[in-house]
Amino acid sequence: MAVLGVRFTRRQRDRLAQALRMLNWVLVLTGMVLISLGIYLTLEVRKRSEVMVISGGTSLPKMLVVVGAITCGINLLGSKICHDCWDNKFSCWRLLMVPYITCTTFLSIFILVGALMCYSMRSTLEESLDLGLQRAMRFYKDTDTPGRCFLKKTMDELHVEFRCCGNNGFRDWFEIQWISSRYLDMNSKEVQDRLRSNVDGKYLLDGIPFSCCNLNSPRPCIQFQLTNNSAHYNYDYLTAEMNQWMIGCRQALLDHYTPITQSIGLSMLFIWLFEILLLIGVRYLQTAMENVQNHGDPDSASEGWLLQNNFVEKAKTNFNIIKNLHKVDQISTISGLEDRNNVAKYGPDNTLPQIITTS
Repeated sequence: MAVLGVRFTRRQRDRLAQALRMLNWVLVLTGMVLISLGIYLTLEVRKRSEVMVISGGTSLPKMLVVVGAITCGINLLGSKICHDCWDNKFSCWRLLMVPYITCTTFLSIFILVGALMCYSMRSTLEESLDLGLQRAMRFYKDTDTPGRCFLKKTMDELHVEFRCCGNNGFRDWFEIQWISSRYLDMNSKEVQDRLRSNVDGKYLLDGIPFSCCNLNSPRPCIQFQLTNNSAHYNYDYLTAEMNQWMIGCRQALLDHYTPITQSIGLSMLFIWLFEILLLIGVRYLQTAMENVQNHGDPDSASEGWLLQNNFVEKAKTNFNIIKNLHKVDQISTISGLEDRNNVAKYGPDNTLPQIITTS
């Protein structure tokens, strides 16, 4: 008996073929959407590549483009197959139905993997941004070094656009030298004292770049001596309203990318559900049309199923064979041990060993 068998009339088979044809076209459109999302995500990653350490984070956009292209190709073929099944031309595709169903199954798996990747991308993206922002801040002062001269402009634009400061916060700037030595007066005693006070000989100060200033602050921007209350009138850096952006750029960028990746993941889950429905419908259509071909009457009713009884029985038979082989191995092992014990006890001729005595 077939597993999950359903009996179809001629009219029901035609309706199923029409519905599957429309579903294939819907999935072709979703494949184009996946390609567009992959291109959009690629552009977003490249836009911030200067403050990111690109490693495995680009695998998701590439996968979206590849899966979207495969989805378009397979479902275009599926729409043609379903249209021909509606026009009683199933015999032309009979041999290709199994490969088509197999490819659709693997495609569904890839779509599900892509959806899971979207939800697991946050940790990878966070690590990439953390390392990239540290690198960009370290080279912020190197405006005259080829290959690094653009990082100051990149960080300043990032501060203004996302209303953030530093990597984890504005205090990150206190730990690095972000002012180039070419703009420091080396004859100044204050500069010399700051250079000597640091083990690495860096010019560190409790200051931030001007791009970190909060545009909504009611007072003029305070860039330097942020932790010195006496350096500014009516100022307390612990209680007063701060005039710089408080959130770090890593968190700001994560808040920007996370809704994008989660929306893509949700879209892929819906596409995966459509692919599963299509796969089930095509399997029913294939088995129903094959039974019609076997009967020879195109107007007769036929039965369709997901799994054939022969397949289930064959799987059970193979499982029983594997179990029996395991038992045979155990019996042969036990018999081999008994034979070795008999040889040790009675000798190779199954006779008791003779005791030779000497007078």
